[in-house]
Parts: sequence; structure tokens; C-alpha cells
Amino acid sequence: MCNARPVTSDSGFSADSGPAPDTAALARMVARQRAEMDRLQERVATSAVVERAKGALMALTGCSPEAAQEELLQRAKTAGRTMVEECWITLGTLMPPLTHAGDGPSPGSPATVSAAPADPDLGSSRGPAPSPGTVVAPATGGPGGDSAVLAVLGRALVRAGTPQDLAHCLREHLAEPVGADAVMLYRRLPAGGLELIGHAGVDETLADQWRHVPPLSGVTALDALDAGEPRWLENLAEDSERHLLIGEPVEQWRSRAWLPVVGGSPSHVAIGVLRSQDGPFTPRVRELLRGAARLCAGRLRAFDARPEYLAEGAPDAVRALIEALPGTTLLLTPLRSASGDVEDYRIDAATPQTVDVTGRGGRELTGRRILECWPAVAEEPLWQGWLGVLDTGEPYESEPYAQQELVAGAQELSTYSVRATRVGDGLLVTWLRQDSSDRQEQRLADLQRLGRLGWATWNLVTREAVWSSQVYALCDRDPVDGPVRLEELPKLALPEDEPALVRAVEELLGEGKPFDVPFRIRATSGIRHLRAVAEAVADAEGTPAEVHGFVQDLTAQRSAELALVESERAMLAQHGILQAERMLAGRLQHALLPLPRRPVRLAGLRVDLAYLPAESGIHVGGDWFSAVELPGGDALFVVGDVAGHGIDAVATMAQLRFTAKGMIFTGSSLTGALARLNTLLLHSRDAHGTATMVLARYQPDEHRLLWAQAGHLPPLLLRGGEARYLERPRGVLLGAAETPHFEEAECRLEPGDRLLFYTDGLVERPGESIHQGLQRLAEATTVHRTDAPGSLGPLLTAMLKGERRDDVCVLDIRVPAEPA
Repeated sequence: MCNARPVTSDSGFSADSGPAPDTAALARMVARQRAEMDRLQERVATSAVVERAKGALMALTGCSPEAAQEELLQRAKTAGRTMVEECWITLGTLMPPLTHAGDGPSPGSPATVSAAPADPDLGSSRGPAPSPGTVVAPATGGPGGDSAVLAVLGRALVRAGTPQDLAHCLREHLAEPVGADAVMLYRRLPAGGLELIGHAGVDETLADQWRHVPPLSGVTALDALDAGEPRWLENLAEDSERHLLIGEPVEQWRSRAWLPVVGGSPSHVAIGVLRSQDGPFTPRVRELLRGAARLCAGRLRAFDARPEYLAEGAPDAVRALIEALPGTTLLLTPLRSASGDVEDYRIDAATPQTVDVTGRGGRELTGRRILECWPAVAEEPLWQGWLGVLDTGEPYESEPYAQQELVAGAQELSTYSVRATRVGDGLLVTWLRQDSSDRQEQRLADLQRLGRLGWATWNLVTREAVWSSQVYALCDRDPVDGPVRLEELPKLALPEDEPALVRAVEELLGEGKPFDVPFRIRATSGIRHLRAVAEAVADAEGTPAEVHGFVQDLTAQRSAELALVESERAMLAQHGILQAERMLAGRLQHALLPLPRRPVRLAGLRVDLAYLPAESGIHVGGDWFSAVELPGGDALFVVGDVAGHGIDAVATMAQLRFTAKGMIFTGSSLTGALARLNTLLLHSRDAHGTATMVLARYQPDEHRLLWAQAGHLPPLLLRGGEARYLERPRGVLLGAAETPHFEEAECRLEPGDRLLFYTDGLVERPGESIHQGLQRLAEATTVHRTDAPGSLGPLLTAMLKGERRDDVCVLDIRVPAEPA
């Protein structure tokens, strides 16, 4: 079955499993099941007659099965018949097998069998006459005589051991009171046809021809079984036109009666009484025949004459038929106890998709017991449903149940039900997947909804059009109004988009050229952007006969494209503004912060200057420096860094640079200048953010360096081949506090000393702490110790590997080894 426990169907369903399946879905499922059962019954009914005809042809000609099949097909094609009709005619014209030497004639059959003519005579032999010991009831006309006939018949039927014996017994005891010349017993097959199980007064050739009767209309025996009432054929001329009469010529039996054997359940055996005399069956004869049929009911039940394939297992043809079916199907035979109760079921055939709890499937299950393969099924409602089918003959269908199964590599919840139908004395059990087609329809609907598209079809011959529901929604059209014709589709578009769509439709209808055209419509929600794609299907002459296509909603995509275009325009405009700002800031910075081309000498010191703008971004920064000689011969060194970039940062830089120099020139101390600059940043409208700064004053007479800092990195001193950072005095960055405290520090410089003032862009690197950057600077300075002019370049190269994200400003101060 579908997984390890498909038989446990009813146990997998409960009232809280969810809402009942949709009525329409159930109706479609039932229709599919009925169609499948009809197909199965038809194949079972026709398989036997085809195989018998092939076997008979092989026996007479010695040909192979393939050749016999081809011969029958060719005969049917030549005569304009179906395969089944040709097989029946072939069986009627072929010679039956001769009786072997030493074999006596069977009861009721002639001692010899001659070749059958093309249209055999059904009644060429009545069989043997009653033996001397047979008791024959008098042919009285009253009820008492009929009762005597039935009494004698009842005692005689006890000695009948087979349906063939029963047919002979009926003919012998009904010949005189009824005028019966022949008796035939037919049993209904599971596929709906008839099988001859007993006959008397009919030669073996004709019996062999009519041993299997397909479920055709006009067969009187089938009609009697279906109606549950006798059928009396008393006018040969009229009956020949309305019914398919057994025998050729049909005049051999001019009146016939077919009676169903009623035994408390739907009739499955019909008794045919054939007479050569004309005239109706009188009321007395009809009552006598009804009584005889009632007597036969008990005896037929005692025979337990199940079809051979149910008693001994399915033949190869039936097993092959079951194995060729899709899905999960079992052919079961009930196994009864001595008391008649069903103890288990034997599996006679199974489809390859059927798998038991141990993983066995298909032919591995054949011959095994149901409780061996699915032990839990006896405790479930499914078992009682099967018993009900055997008792009443009514098909059974379980409640739907859900189970997880592996589909295309993924677990999926599927809904099943189990249907059981009686086939003779056995069961045909099928597991139905109820929602397979509904699930596909739902997936298609979900695909259209999520993809914002729908399909459309236009039949150019019938002028019919079909739209999916999604197309109506996309086109903002009421489904009550129906779809528009293909020629009218452009009218849905805005006037400016209509000509392109008209041209595309004309080219498709005239030249069969497919189109893919965007257009807009005016919907209740506003302007909607759609896309129509269509192609034509041509007829045999190349003329477009049908058009298939789809409509897709591109509104969201078009809105995103327009937003992207606007964004790109805004970005280009902003880029231009920033480029202009950068250019202006650069020019301003260059004007305010000129760079000397060679080292300068101040107060006996050699000073190298370097300023490198950032390589990333389009802004200029606020890094700056000053190196000037003060009145009296001292030197002033300043390095600062304004937070941010752009015009505002450059303006703040200029304000701080010139203000700091002015304050020092007018006699302010270093700490006093820092305090006033902090006040300037806090309260000046033109000031920008915060800034760091280091101020240093060098007194050459005493070789003394006084310095103060506001949140800036410490200067680096290189002396005697060793590098160390000066200990910073107290000081916070400018613009961060109302009343900051600044301190001065002092350092005595010696001949050969090297002192570096720098901004943070020299030591900062992404993913690295500031302490690691300072360590790198100390190591690089130790390595690059040359006193030659331009020695600052190798140091910067070693420190600034990769992209620079910030400006870099450096003052490299050298104390000559000898006094200048």
C-alpha cells in the first residue's frame, strides 16, 4: 500500500481530523472510482473469451500465441468487428475437442461429437431419455399434481452433486409437466457476464460456444438476474427482435423461460427452460417453474460453486490485470471456519505499489494472509466493512483518513479512503487517493496567485473564450461579464497603449506571430501595468485555430523600476553636489593649509611636513598642522583633527588653526589657548562638532619642549635607536565639556632626537586596536632611522599599506646631532 500501514484506514480518521472533504471533490473521486471499476470489469469479462479463442486457434493450427493474436486482430479488422465479437464467432465456428478413447460420454451429452457448422444448432440433441428407475410425476393440471411434481423433484435434487447433475435432474422431471426440451444454468461472473455451469438437452458444441456470455444488452438471463423476476419468451418472432436468443436456428426452441434462483441475497444463478413447442407458459406452468427454481436455491448454496479462480487463486491473466493497475489494489478470497465465519483473507493478486508492514510488496504478497501482512486490521472498522460486502454484496467505502507519505523526496500529508467490492465470493479492495487532482488544481491556483498571472484561451473557430479566475482579477473585470474576445482585448488598455496591442493581435491572427506586449489598464485601485503573452495553434492548413496565452501583473515590478530610476537620478544629483563640495573644500583646504615642498628649519630644528587625504569617499577632512617661528626665536608646532568631513570641517579647521596661532602670538599659554578654543567650539555658531589637538612650544636656548594636548595621541620620541611615546598630560577633546582641565608637560630634546606629531589616520587600521597601531608606528620608526632629507616617505609607505579611510597629517621634527 502507500506506506507501512495503508490497510489501517479507518483508524487513521477521527472526528477531529479536520473538516469533511468538499462534496464536489468527493463526487469527482467517486466518479473516478466507478469509471476505474467499470474498466476493470470490462477487462476481466473480455480477457477470458480472448484467451480461449487464442488457445483454440493455437490448438487447431499449431501457431504461437502471438500469431494467434495477430490472426484474430486481422479477422476482426477485415470483417469490421470488435476483437471480442471476433473471438465469440471464432469459438462458435471452431471444432470442439474430440472425446478420448475410453472416455464415456458425460451425462446428458451425445456419445459422439461431430464438427460444428458455422452456425451450430443449439438443440440437435435432447440427451438421454429418463431411465427406467426415474420417477416421473403425472402431468396433472391441478395444484395437487404440481405439488407432487415438486416433491419428487425435491427428493431427486438431493442426489445432485454438481450443477451439471442439477440441470439433468431438472430436464428429466420437467420434461413431461412443462414440456422442457433443454435446461441451462448460468452463473453471473464478477465482471458482469455469465458462465454456463450446467446444461441438459444441449450438445457440447453449442454449450462450448455459449459457455461464457459477455455483459451485453438483450441477454434475457442477465435481464432476469438484474430484475430478480422471471422472463417469459412466448412469441418467437417478437422475441427474436428484442432479445439475443441462444441457438441457431432460433426456431429450434420456440418458447423459453429464464428464472432467477432467489435465495435471500441478490440472485446470481439463472435457470433457462427451453421448449420446442409454441404457445405461452400457462399460469400453472409458471408457478411450477417458480417452485422448481426455489428448490434449486438451497442445492446451489450447498454446492458452494465458487469460480475456480477464487477457490484456487487468481489465474495468470487476472493476476497480470491486477498488477497492471495503478495505485494500491488487492484481490482477496475469504478463508472461512467450519462454522462459516471469515477467519482471514488470502491475497490472490496485488499491485506493485501495495506494500505491507514488513516492506513486502506486489507478487511477494500473493498467497499470504491479510492478518500475516497487516495484523492490526482485524481490530478496525475496515474488517467489518469487508464482512458487510460479503454478506450484502453492497460496495463499501471507508471514511477518509490522512497519512504522511514520501512524495518526490519530501513528506506530504495525503488523504485516502478504501473501497471494497464483491467479486464472486471474494473482494476487490482499492485504496483511493482522494485529493490528487484537487491538490494539483490548488497548486495551479496558488501558482497563478503568487505569480500574479492567469491563463486565457481563445477558440477562433467557435469564437469561444475561457479565462482563469486570476485573469478576471488582473483585468479588474467581473466574471459575470465573461471574457472578452481576442480582437477586443486592446480595448482594455489605456488609449496610448492600445495601438501596440492592436498591432500585436493583428499579426498573431494574420501571420500566427506570437506576441509579448506590456500595456496599462485603469483599475479601481489605479493604473495597473500588465503583460500579455500569446501564441496561436494552427490547423492542418496552417490557419490559426486557437490561441493560448497568459496575462501577468507587472505593477509592482514597474513601480520598483520607476523608484530605482528616481533613486539613480537622486544619487547622480547628490554625487554631483558632493563632487562640487569636495572640489571646493579641497581648494579651500589648499588655500588655508599650504604645504611646503621641502623641509623647513625652525629654531635650529629641521621639520618635514606631510599631509595625505583619504583615498575612500568623496569628502575632505579636518586634519591640519602649523609649524611657525614665534617672536623671540621660539617655534610653535600644532597638529589637530576636526571631527567630520566636508566644508564645515574645513571651516572649523581654519578657525582653530588661525585662532590658536593668534593666541600663542599674543602671549597665551598653551593650556590657556586650549581652554579658549574649547569655549569657541561650544558657543560659536560657525564652529563644527569636536576636535583633538596637540600644542608644543620649543625653546632652543634651553632645548626645552613644552606641550599640551586635548584628546590627542601622544608624540613619539626616537632617541638612541629606541622609540617611546611621551606621557600625555591631562586634557579632553575640544568641544566635549564646559569646564575642561588642561595641563602642560615638558621634555628636554637632545642632539639626534627625532620627534613625531601625527593624527590618528596614521595609526588606525580596520580590525586593529589603537594600541596595535601605536606599536606598529614605534617599530616602523625604529627601522627607518635615516637622517637624510625625505626620510619621512619610507615611514609613511610602511605604515599606510592598503586603502586609507582617513586623512593623515605628520610633523617630523629632527634635532641636529651638532648645533646648526
